[in-house]
Amino acid sequence: MDARFFVPDLCRVRALFMLLVTSELLVLVLALAMAQTQNGWIDWGYFGLLSLFVQWTVLTSIAMICPLRPRLAQLSVASATLVIVILVLADVFAFSLFADRVLNPGPGAPQWNNIAKKMLLAMLITLMALRYFYLQHQWQQQEAELQARLSSLQSRIQPHFLFNSMNTIASLIASDPQRAEDAVLDLSELFRASLRTSEQLIPLQRELELCQRYLDIEALRLGDRLQLQWHIADGLQNQAIPPLTLQPLVENAIYHGIQPRAQGGIVWVEAQASGDFVYLLVQNPKPEPGHDGNRMALDNIQARIQALFGDRAVLKHSHQGDIYTVTLRLPAQQTDRDETQRKTL
Repeated sequence: MDARFFVPDLCRVRALFMLLVTSELLVLVLALAMAQTQNGWIDWGYFGLLSLFVQWTVLTSIAMICPLRPRLAQLSVASATLVIVILVLADVFAFSLFADRVLNPGPGAPQWNNIAKKMLLAMLITLMALRYFYLQHQWQQQEAELQARLSSLQSRIQPHFLFNSMNTIASLIASDPQRAEDAVLDLSELFRASLRTSEQLIPLQRELELCQRYLDIEALRLGDRLQLQWHIADGLQNQAIPPLTLQPLVENAIYHGIQPRAQGGIVWVEAQASGDFVYLLVQNPKPEPGHDGNRMALDNIQARIQALFGDRAVLKHSHQGDIYTVTLRLPAQQTDRDETQRKTL
C-alpha cells in the first residue's frame, strides 16, 4: 500500500537532485582512490567518464522505477527491494556493455570482469540507498505518530475540556443517570483512542464514531447552540485515515467557532470521493477575534499525513465570508475488511 511504501517519489525535483549530487560525490571518491600519485590527486579523464556513466545509469534507473512505483507499493518490502535491484542491475549491465563497445571498439569479447565489478558495486550502493530509505520512512512514521499521540493526549486532558465534561456529567447524575453513564463511556473512549498506539490507519467509520462520541459530550454542555450537519458519501466507510485526524478538526471547530458565540452555530462535516482522492471538510462559523484556531493541531495533522501518504495528502484551511473551512485530502485507499468488520459505526 502506498501509505506504507518506503521508497520516496524519486521523480520529485528535490529527491532527483539529492541522488545526482550523492552519486557525483561517490564518483569523486572513486576517482581520488584510483588516481596515481605521480599524476596528481585526481585523474580528470577517469573522473569525467565515470561521471557520465554513473549519471546516465542513475537517471535511466529512476526513469524505470518512477512509473512502477504504484505497483511496487503493493509488494512487500523484500519483493519491492528485489525488483528495484534487478532493474538497476539490468540498467548498469546494458550501459556497461555500451561503454565497453565505445571505449574498446573492434573485435573481441567484452571485459566481463570490469562489468561484473560495476554490477557488484551498483548492487551494494542500491541496497545501501534502499536501506536508508526504509529507515528514514520508519523514523518519519514513528515520529509523526508519537507527536500526534502526545498532542492528542494533551488536548484530552486540557482543563477546558476535562473540567467541562466532568461538570456536565456531575450535573446529569441525579437528573438523568443514563445520559451521565453514556457520557462517561464516551469520555473513556476518547482517552482510549488517545492512548492506542498500535494502529497507523483505521476505517473512516471508526474516526466518525469517535467524532460522534466527542460531539455527544459537547452537545450536553452546549445544547441548542451546537448544530451538526453530516454529509458522508456512500462507499467511504472503509477509507483509510490515520486515527485522531478528523476528531481534532471537529474539536477545533467547536472550541474556536461555536463555544465563543452566544448564538452558537453549525458544524458541517463532509466526506466525498473525487477521482483518486477522498476529501474531508469541516466547516464552522469564522472564529471570533482572539480565537484564531489551534495551529499546533493543524501542523501536527499535516506532518502526520505527510509521513504516511507523502505529497498526495494535503491539509488546507481558508476563510470564505463568515465560514471557516478545513479541507483534508487523502489518497483513496481501503483498509482491511477484517478491521472494518471488527468495529462498525
